[in-house]
Amino acid sequence: MAAPHHIEVTELLEQQLQGASPDLLRQMIASLANAMMSAQADQACGADYGERSQERVNRRNGYRAREWDTRAGTVELAVPKLREGSYFPDWLLTHRRRAEQALVTVVATAYLLGVSTRRVERLAEQLGVKSLSRSQVSEMATHLDAQVTAFRQRPLDHGPYTFVWVDALVVKVREDGRVVNVHALVATGVNADGHREILGLDVASAEDGAGWLAFLRGLVARGLSGVQLVISDAHPGLVAAIGSALPGAAWQRCRTHYLRNLLTRVPKSAQPHVATQVRTIFDQADTDAVHAQYDRVIHALEPRFRDAAQHLEAARAELLAFTSYPREIWRQIWSNNPQERLNKEIRRRTDVVGIFPGRDALIRLVGAVLAEQSDEWTEGRRYMGLELLAKSRIRIITTEPDPATSEPPVTTEALTA
Repeated sequence: MAAPHHIEVTELLEQQLQGASPDLLRQMIASLANAMMSAQADQACGADYGERSQERVNRRNGYRAREWDTRAGTVELAVPKLREGSYFPDWLLTHRRRAEQALVTVVATAYLLGVSTRRVERLAEQLGVKSLSRSQVSEMATHLDAQVTAFRQRPLDHGPYTFVWVDALVVKVREDGRVVNVHALVATGVNADGHREILGLDVASAEDGAGWLAFLRGLVARGLSGVQLVISDAHPGLVAAIGSALPGAAWQRCRTHYLRNLLTRVPKSAQPHVATQVRTIFDQADTDAVHAQYDRVIHALEPRFRDAAQHLEAARAELLAFTSYPREIWRQIWSNNPQERLNKEIRRRTDVVGIFPGRDALIRLVGAVLAEQSDEWTEGRRYMGLELLAKSRIRIITTEPDPATSEPPVTTEALTA
């Protein structure tokens, strides 16, 4: 029964190593290999490291450095030394390919499936490590979790983060004997160097205003600053949370998600025509043309689809927020599509698990995926040019009366050329 799953996890790792930055995986391999060698050295000594025991037959005496070449890159190992005799893992001296595959599988299974004691013990046997104790497995889990925790809690000191995308994924988790849906909240942004960066990950019981507010405030506490535009779907409570946690930031409603919502207000036979009409709004050459085409589309829809026309009119400000920024970056900021591509990569990993044994396991997997992706973005080319970012941050604040109402003057923002 275990063989098919073993093959599935190994194939998943092969796919991951072909297309993702291996930095986090390499650190995990080193941590787990060192923990396993420490466990073997403890067995040779007859007692755990630092433990007083009458059964002890030897003591530890420092470490020797050893490099190990793996598919994830060269791993720096610390091989334990003993006061009497010598210790060196047989699996590191011989059958290197088999040992390295087994260790990678241990790491993969550990962070994919929540570090099951029984599963790690079974896979560790492939390296000749017998009878791992629960405390040793717990130590391995701590090594893995430390990598993800450091990533999630790192200071956001590469700002200002002019543009931020946020989204949520629904994932099944087992809690209190029941399978429940939880929401993985993910935020990405463009930093001062023009690179995309994973800003944060959290898990909330419900996708409501309280969950979003706590998530965004956590990002601000870690250093998120300079946000001018947040791009997302119309998640419940999100807009109010943005206004509270990120005062001064505008909201761009994802045009792709909005169009799906709008089409539910017209007959199915008319949906292709209406979708084509709405898309023409975003094909214009400049801001004035976009607003003019918006008016024309509303006028064209009103005779037959009054409900849809009114819905489109009400969404004008949130759909056209992108027009305050340079034309060259409109495609990057008028929808949540960049985040959707990241979500697909997360889904590819979470679908392997199905139901997570707990929130810690979910954070371990998704956090590892996001850390890898963030490393890849950092090493890749810029997502936005520095000149365009600088132009996006230069804004003129003007005050004008609202002609449609008798309300006090409102503040509007216009981009300088």
